[in-house]
Amino acid sequence: MSNPGVTEAVDRLSLSKFDLLIDVRSPGEFAEDHIPGAVNLPVLDNDERAQVGTIYVQQSRFLARRIGAALVARNVARHLDTVLSDKPSTFHPMIYCWRGGQRSNSMAIILAQVGWRVSVLKGGYKTYRRATQGRLYESALPFRFVLLDGGTGSGKTAILRRAGMLGAQVIDLEGIARHRGSLFGAVAEPQPSQKWFESLLLDQLDRFDPAKPVLLEAESNKVGNRSLPPSLWQAMQAARRIELVVPLEARAEYLVRAYPDIIADRPRLERILAQLEVYPGRKRLAAWRELAEAGDFRELVQQVVELHYDPAYTHSRKRDERPRLATLNLPSLDEAAIDLAARQIAEQLSTL
Repeated sequence: MSNPGVTEAVDRLSLSKFDLLIDVRSPGEFAEDHIPGAVNLPVLDNDERAQVGTIYVQQSRFLARRIGAALVARNVARHLDTVLSDKPSTFHPMIYCWRGGQRSNSMAIILAQVGWRVSVLKGGYKTYRRATQGRLYESALPFRFVLLDGGTGSGKTAILRRAGMLGAQVIDLEGIARHRGSLFGAVAEPQPSQKWFESLLLDQLDRFDPAKPVLLEAESNKVGNRSLPPSLWQAMQAARRIELVVPLEARAEYLVRAYPDIIADRPRLERILAQLEVYPGRKRLAAWRELAEAGDFRELVQQVVELHYDPAYTHSRKRDERPRLATLNLPSLDEAAIDLAARQIAEQLSTL
């Protein structure tokens, strides 16, 4: 029976050679960030990790290690009886913990004794995180980005996703960040941590061909509470853009149709309007509340876009010196118009 091997590579190609990436950290650590595609098989859960840490600090290192060893053994046994019970003799997993120390090696030794060819990530999760930061914070991304631009409610996300279905390389920043942009903000589920946002972003980029352009929305440097990493933001500053021009009425109709969950949730809609109080003024805000009370959501959304978001968009575009690749004038945002726009964009990208 072999001893566990050691690997330092965390690039997508190297990691794809393993049958399974096993993150043995606690569920809390895993939720904050992990290698995309890894499964969480903790050797200590959140409470157990806290318990062992407290014993280590308040009593003794020896006692903490003895109690920890018993907990680890029980947890690894459970994983062997469940998730790992159907793995063949040729099973080749890679295991990592926080620093590539006791937790990962504890499981690796047991799995190696079973007869599996096991590898441990040297330096653990911290090795992966350093590599991620290096690529997103310190190096230039090897892609040509094209920005999809347009006023609030121009259907950018729908067109972007449709272009992706047609074969274009697209990054859906709002989807990754779980945030629907300035007007309606957060979706029902919470945003990912900043680290997990960056991991998801880099995982998506690693699936792309650097020889082909990548389309993404012309966001600000933040999507909700998640910040775009410097390498991406700098690349976006020099990117060419495709601008969508859609009549105000069509945009208002689209927003009402696209976000029925928020329209139907009066307390949530009220919170959104309240966040705009400083800009529109109390009288205008009161008028918007009256429209909401009357159920005239199309007029409400049209006024919010026209009086709050469009002026800010117009102001920012006056200072935008990024080259315009094309302008698409869309009379409406029905399914046919969205599909046609996506096809035109995908075709144009294929020629770059």
